[in-house]
Formats: sequence, structure tokens, C-alpha cells
Amino acid sequence: MNNHLWFDAIGWIGAAALLVAYAMVSSKKWEGHSSAFQLLNVGGSLLLAANTIFYGAYPSMFVNLVWAAIAIFTITTSKRVSSR
Repeated sequence: MNNHLWFDAIGWIGAAALLVAYAMVSSKKWEGHSSAFQLLNVGGSLLLAANTIFYGAYPSMFVNLVWAAIAIFTITTSKRVSSR
């Protein structure tokens, strides 16, 4: 499989993950602070970041890396709060 096809697939999977996460929260099946939502956000945004790095779309890469960082921060913060 050539690199373009591989990174296109990674980007589409990442986009789908973010859309599924958004749909689940919008339909009130998941809470915005749930681990499932945040983990799907982390995975989806990292996959999209890989795609945008490959294609040199640096503004999109920046947004996706910040999106992942917010989700990681939320996961670690909520784990600390819930373990008290």
C-alpha cells in the first residue's frame, strides 16, 4: 500500500472517530467528560494529526494536537478526582 493511501485511510478513520464521539455526546448516550468520549477524541485527533503532518497541513495538525492534549488532560484530571 503506498504512503498516500495509508495516510488517507488514517485520516478518514480519525475523522470518523471524532464524528462518532461528537454524535454520542450530542445524542446524550455519552457524557462529555466520559472516558469513552475522551479516548475516542484522543485517538481520532492523533490519527488526523498524523494525516495532516504527512500532507503538511500544519494549522490542522496544530488543532488536532491541541484537541488530543485537552482530551488527555481531561482524562488524567477526572481519574485523579474520581480516585479521591
